Amino acid sequence: MPFLLLVLTFRRGLADIETDDIAAMSGHMDKSELISKLQTLEGLTNDERSNLIGLLRQHKKYGLVWEDKPEYVEERLREELPVLREVKDKEILGDSPDAPNHILIEGDNLEALTALSYTHEGKIDVIYIDPPYNTGKENDFTYNDKLVDEEDEFRYSKWLSFMSRRLKIAKRLLSDKGIIFISIDDNSFAQLKLVCDQLFDKSSNPKNSNFVTSLIWNKQHSQQQGLFKKYHEYILVYAKKKALHNNVLLKADGVIEAGAMKKISKKNPASVFTFPAGVKVEAPDGTRFEGTYGDSEKVTVVEGEFIVENGVTKYPITLSAGWTQKKQMVSWFKGEDTFDTKGQQVTEFYFNSAGKIKCRKLRGAITPNSLLPEFGMGSEQTSHLEEIMGKPDTFTNPKPVEMIKLFVSWFCRKDGIVLDFFAGSGTTLEATMQLNDEDSGSRKCFLVQRNDNKICEETTYVRNKHVIQGYTTPKGVAVAGLKANTLRYYKTDFIPRERTQKNMRALVAAATDLLCIKEDLYEEQKTFGRFKLKPQLARYFNNGKKHMMIIYREELVDEIAEEIKTLDFGTMRLKIYVFSPGRYAFTDNFYEVEDKVEMVALPAAIYDAYQKVLPKRKEKLFEEEKTETIFPKDLFAGQEEGGEQ
Repeated sequence: MPFLLLVLTFRRGLADIETDDIAAMSGHMDKSELISKLQTLEGLTNDERSNLIGLLRQHKKYGLVWEDKPEYVEERLREELPVLREVKDKEILGDSPDAPNHILIEGDNLEALTALSYTHEGKIDVIYIDPPYNTGKENDFTYNDKLVDEEDEFRYSKWLSFMSRRLKIAKRLLSDKGIIFISIDDNSFAQLKLVCDQLFDKSSNPKNSNFVTSLIWNKQHSQQQGLFKKYHEYILVYAKKKALHNNVLLKADGVIEAGAMKKISKKNPASVFTFPAGVKVEAPDGTRFEGTYGDSEKVTVVEGEFIVENGVTKYPITLSAGWTQKKQMVSWFKGEDTFDTKGQQVTEFYFNSAGKIKCRKLRGAITPNSLLPEFGMGSEQTSHLEEIMGKPDTFTNPKPVEMIKLFVSWFCRKDGIVLDFFAGSGTTLEATMQLNDEDSGSRKCFLVQRNDNKICEETTYVRNKHVIQGYTTPKGVAVAGLKANTLRYYKTDFIPRERTQKNMRALVAAATDLLCIKEDLYEEQKTFGRFKLKPQLARYFNNGKKHMMIIYREELVDEIAEEIKTLDFGTMRLKIYVFSPGRYAFTDNFYEVEDKVEMVALPAAIYDAYQKVLPKRKEKLFEEEKTETIFPKDLFAGQEEGGEQ
């Protein structure tokens, strides 16, 4: 029976239940009682009754519920597996051998996230995304290549289906200390908050919540919406495991944090503060600093009592004799070059309501404010993009570079990984490269963007190509490039999901670029030991720090194991990915060099990772296919003169 007809039958059956029974059940939703009533309904087959009871048992008492809407890309993933293929002519190499390898993936982000679930599960430090806001306006949100407008009765179901599929995988990619930032506005804030609560919080106890906060961003320009002009948007912040961040102070150089760090009272009439050596301290009258409190009471810094210790000039502050407490606070001095005896910079002295003098200091680390600082108008971000592109671009109002740079600086290690799978114009990559340039970091940034209207190749890619290589603005101003960065461009591709011999070999052959991303190793060598490799049979990568070999034909393992006996890898192990029709990684063949190698069987490792995130499908029976026999001697094109290399 079709689902709709089944539900209608269910509703008709409920009419046979006494009204008082329905009222009683609706008052407290006693599932067991309702199930017993369903079991007595007439007109239902056993299968129909079983399905309805199953639906009832799955029903949530609290949380966001929506009708899951099929998506073309998800349906494709039921039959095909995603891989990534590098577009070599778009490669931009940095000028340093240690340049971080940033990744730009052209394709649907559900496909790309699935591929990254094999290469980077549990490895991403920070995710920032700016997804469609589901406003119903033109060009905001398309589902199955169709605009979802305000009149679409399944507008939120489509958006929630779309977001939840991607966020589930995104959570898997986060490290245990990983953080995700999600931009959103009033249109879908409530829905997004609820779906994130369901995905990131597995406990009903608020103490165990992984919700961090909702940041408020003042866009500095408004949109008329109903009775109010809206100046702000939100950034929802969730942690993979928030408990790991308890009592962690975030770096915030140059940010002033108020605090009663030092007190001066009648019982403690003098307190020593310091000034950098060589700084001249002048009072308004040329001899002293004075702060008026009331009509006659003053706090005086007396001139001439400098004390120099270890190159630091200390300056005593004393209270005038007539000083008394009053219930009033008067700010009287800002000393940008003033330090206390512990070396903390003092920014302001003031009276508190109890009549005591306190000071504010700069702290090296603080807890940031949920009200974000101003980052400039959206038009300023558009102008910045146009300066980089050298002309007006169709992409308008990109997110501020400084804002995303702030998020990355808070939670991403200097050698960590940042991901943005709604990349847009590529702001997140520029922010990451700028931050690396400022603090000598080596963070890597992964971007994912569909190529609708060629936005990925003509905006996302070109913008960051110019940022790396340098550019000249339309006004003729030359901007130096951030050349210590490498950018690699990939496209999503597919291999049939059915596990035939042919498909498994095709998956391993197509997985080379995935493995390079996984190992962050791209320097291919044409030789291995004494021999030149045939790339259709095996490939070898070595950057002086890591080694990786991919063996596409399992018949060759003995020949390779023998060659490894003659090689010295120092303290490094050779990571070997080898094709295997099952899970066996031929470890017995390498037992004599087991201290030199680490073996991984493919495609089993890829299937295992994908199985965690792919939609379900009906598996067909395994079909063995005949394959061409290749003898081990075909591994090598011939010996190189000069022996071992």
